Amino acid sequence: MERSFQPWLYSCLLITVLGILPEPKNVRMNSVNLKNILQWEPPDFYKGNVTYTAQYKSYRSFEDKCKNINLTSCDFSDISKYGNYILRVKAESEDDQSDWVNITFCPLEDTIIGPPGIQVESLAGSLHLHFSYPNIENEPNMWTLRDYYYSWTYNVQYWKNGTNDKLEKNTPYDSEVLTNLDPWTVYCLQVQGFITDKKRSGEWSQPVCAQTTENGSHPYWTYVTVIIVSTIVVLMLVLGCFCMLWYFYRKVKCIFFPGYSFPQHLKEYLEQPSYGISFLLPVPSSESESFDKLSVIEESENTGHDATGPCDYSAEVLQQSLLPGEKNT
Repeated sequence: MERSFQPWLYSCLLITVLGILPEPKNVRMNSVNLKNILQWEPPDFYKGNVTYTAQYKSYRSFEDKCKNINLTSCDFSDISKYGNYILRVKAESEDDQSDWVNITFCPLEDTIIGPPGIQVESLAGSLHLHFSYPNIENEPNMWTLRDYYYSWTYNVQYWKNGTNDKLEKNTPYDSEVLTNLDPWTVYCLQVQGFITDKKRSGEWSQPVCAQTTENGSHPYWTYVTVIIVSTIVVLMLVLGCFCMLWYFYRKVKCIFFPGYSFPQHLKEYLEQPSYGISFLLPVPSSESESFDKLSVIEESENTGHDATGPCDYSAEVLQQSLLPGEKNT
């Protein structure tokens, strides 16, 4: 108690008696994801107007970063991320200035690695995780910490909601699948970045919870149902295509090849003919068969005056018409 009271009393005497401006207090670097902000607190017991100047030194000399500012912070984010720096700040008034307060700073070693982004998707009884690197402000092309830390990996913790039994998994990839989970169960998880070659761990992300679904295996009857339904659909499609093709075929045939209607009376005649088939067949002839030739002669007016008479004339004509072979018989 006495030791902490003595510096306070000494500063008070310097200001009141000698008028010396005290230096800034609690100078520190607040760096998260290479967003580098030098912060401090104003000197105690000084009521005048105070400004501040902050500088940095990398190789040779100090350079002003913030000069004669009223704020108690200065942004050093645009300095190179590689190398070691000496940072310093002092308080200034109209007639006096304080001593410099120095600190050392190495951006890649001292910055705090923030939590990565995470997205969770529940599929087929497993949880699919998608990670994203922390972004760096004021960097071209949206650089991330992965562009500076080449041995970046992710540490994942997951557990059943309501329990404290945590399981861990690490991966160097931007995605990961958590398997062998209980179906229809809520799991919570969080992730952090880890730099392997520097053995540095980042901050954990906020827990994200998601519920699993079925484990992805389907009962036997679902496969049978799918096969039957698919078969019915295929048969209906084939039948529909066949009917459509037949319809178009009939239409085209009717347009380009119109049908001929056979007369009804001919159909009836052919179905019930009035004559037998034997009537239509030709009668064979024989060369040895003989026949008589009958001639019909009309009687004229002069025939009545003939002395021989009609009967004798007809007999003579018939006799002459007989074949030579038949006369002897």
